[in-house]
Amino acid sequence: MKEMMRELRMMEPAAHVALLFAILFGMLLLITIGGLLYRMRNPVDSLHVDPRSSRAQFKRDLNAAWIGALLFWLAWISGPVGSTLLTGLFSFFCLREFITLQHTTRSDHRALIAAFFVVLPAQYVIVGLRQFDLFTVFIPVYVFLAIPVISALADDPHRFLERNSKIQWGIMVCVYGLSHAPALLLLEFKRFEGRGAFLLFFLVMVVSLAQVMQEVASRKLRRRPVLRRISRSFSKRAFWIGTFTGAFTGALLYWVTPFKAGQAFVMAFIASAAGLLGALVMKAMKKDAGIHYWGNAHTITGAIGLLDRVAALAFAAPVFFHSVRWYFKLDV
Repeated sequence: MKEMMRELRMMEPAAHVALLFAILFGMLLLITIGGLLYRMRNPVDSLHVDPRSSRAQFKRDLNAAWIGALLFWLAWISGPVGSTLLTGLFSFFCLREFITLQHTTRSDHRALIAAFFVVLPAQYVIVGLRQFDLFTVFIPVYVFLAIPVISALADDPHRFLERNSKIQWGIMVCVYGLSHAPALLLLEFKRFEGRGAFLLFFLVMVVSLAQVMQEVASRKLRRRPVLRRISRSFSKRAFWIGTFTGAFTGALLYWVTPFKAGQAFVMAFIASAAGLLGALVMKAMKKDAGIHYWGNAHTITGAIGLLDRVAALAFAAPVFFHSVRWYFKLDV
């Protein structure tokens, strides 16, 4: 086993990429075929499928997984610059969806223009320039102070704190959180140069599997949910099952990272826990916005459900990025 892991670790980057994408797309293809066979054996009227049913949820999750895999492939072949631009575009649509779900007024237009056309591109330019010290504080410090100033210049004190908090939180999740994904591509480890994309692959895999296992465990265990008003699928036992699944997956994937097996386990554990808790937070925000399930969100708000797909990554990416950078003492 050790010999096999050593050989995998010594593979050239091109061979690593081929193997990883073969595993990723192979798993998705097997799951898709399994789903098709299940539907053939258990046919239902597609016009009367409940959007909240397990079957409908599985279809949405599988479609999202294919889209995510294709986006990751595009990010890989486009390189650090292309992946940064691609993630920036993704952030734009996520922020648009978030704002669509919130109540805004004419007085918020200046702050929203600044968020979309100043803050968002500036954050990704900073990422591309590898200015990680500025990248870390630009939004939490400068933008968080600037947004209420811009809003105050509109001369509208009505629900001032609530309106600005929503804009700030949208920027924090959709721009700050997601911008850490391409930043992983730019981290440089000794003897691991040019392989930052494997860190992103590692993060996406452990967080995705943690989400899947939490959902499966919550359905199989059928425990009483501890947060019934936010999520009927969240329970302590399901959370720990999902988190440890992500952690063990990370330990198995340590050969694609600069980590040792134990380090990979800990980093995956942190990322999985952050991702699952982030998904819970976004469910709470979804309920507050009056959306019960994303399947019909577009008919109400014009949103397309991106937030539900990237919620875990938006929380896990910054926690994972800064944990890695702090632990390994990376200056750039």
